Amino acid sequence: MIQPVSASPSDRVMTAASLAQDLSAAIHAHRIAPGTKLREDELSDIYSVSRTIVRSALQALAHQKLVDIQRNRGASVASPTPRDAHDVFEARIMIEPQMAQAAAQKAMPDDIAILRQHIADEHAAVLAGDRGQALALSGQFHVEIARMADQSIIAEFVRSLVERSSLIIALYWRKPSTLCESDAHHALLAALASHDGPATHKLMTQHLTDLHSSLDLHMQGSEIVNLKDALRR
Repeated sequence: MIQPVSASPSDRVMTAASLAQDLSAAIHAHRIAPGTKLREDELSDIYSVSRTIVRSALQALAHQKLVDIQRNRGASVASPTPRDAHDVFEARIMIEPQMAQAAAQKAMPDDIAILRQHIADEHAAVLAGDRGQALALSGQFHVEIARMADQSIIAEFVRSLVERSSLIIALYWRKPSTLCESDAHHALLAALASHDGPATHKLMTQHLTDLHSSLDLHMQGSEIVNLKDALRR
């Protein structure tokens, strides 16, 4: 589960893995915008770690398609193209409904409780004005459904698609005041709880189709913030 940064980077001992996790959380919470430069020396100073650790963390994020690394230009938060956005959501529409149907057949009470808590936490984040955390929780809702289907390889692919969707939404979402529609998640929860596979398949297809249609696939400008300020929030 993606968690918000709760302490100043300088207050924690960082490994490459924990640094990658910290940056990933900041990216998914939209505290670091697509296109933001991730300079090794600046990150080394912010986190009080060697540039070797920074470089390893950035390479891990590049493998996840969250960061672009170009020779002689360094690293930056990935900026998905309109074609990337279309392809990611088309892939999700092809895969997630089937995964949701499988999850409905295997859902246990503890699984339903986890999803119910995700919805509650997402609503709390919206009320608190924390759009980034609400988006992260909304994406994790989809990842948890994939996990419930008990198909680990496909679930990891869904996780990757959801992570890339976060960057896409940061650039192309044309309804900035809303995230995943709460009614859609409540309907999915009800279908999963009642083990209604066909209904879950239909609801997930419609939900993802609605999300796809809510993208404005023209390049949008993202606010580039001071990296040190963003990571210390």
